[in-house]
Amino acid sequence: MCECNNVITWRIVPVFMFINLGIFVVWNFAPLEWMTDNFTVSWSLLAEGRYWTLITAAFSHNWLLHFLINMLVLRSFGSTVELSIGTRNFIQLYLFAALISSLGHALVSNFILGLPKMGALGASGPIAGIVLVFALMFPREKILLFGIIPLPALVGALAFVGLDVWGLIAQAEGGGLPIGHGAHLGGALAGTIYYFKRIRPSLIKLRSMEGWPQNWR
Repeated sequence: MCECNNVITWRIVPVFMFINLGIFVVWNFAPLEWMTDNFTVSWSLLAEGRYWTLITAAFSHNWLLHFLINMLVLRSFGSTVELSIGTRNFIQLYLFAALISSLGHALVSNFILGLPKMGALGASGPIAGIVLVFALMFPREKILLFGIIPLPALVGALAFVGLDVWGLIAQAEGGGLPIGHGAHLGGALAGTIYYFKRIRPSLIKLRSMEGWPQNWR
């Protein structure tokens, strides 16, 4: 959760939250096989030509706690990032991170874990990208690691990346938790790429302008 003081406005973030809510509801009524084939992503599904799952899986949740946690983080960080970079850029960021995170899961599950049919779903991948963008823009802003430990944003984001690397190694060795570490790392990579290729060049041009926020980097 973010402890920043920026003014928050609601634009595309609540729309994305509503889409996530809608798909969560549909999971409780639609046939399970149809939902699995169209709203989860795996190497096997992509091999079947279901490329749309690269995006649809990133709006999909079938477990209430998973949905609630992701929406809380999306609201907390996403609103500030959208206000900072604009709605159009935020949409691009979310979809780019969704795509790369889904690819990350598919590649990791097939080539590292040897489980091509292992599906994944959830907004955690694009949210990881959003958190990385937030941390790179506001590296000294305090965030709460696990909702408890206050840390500078960049330190906290890197800590989460480190935990995902550790978790992926554990999974490759036959252990670990049923968490999509490949998707998280893919999303974080996408956020980093988007920041340095799209956002930072624009920020550099604004640094000399009067009223430039001193905690942006």
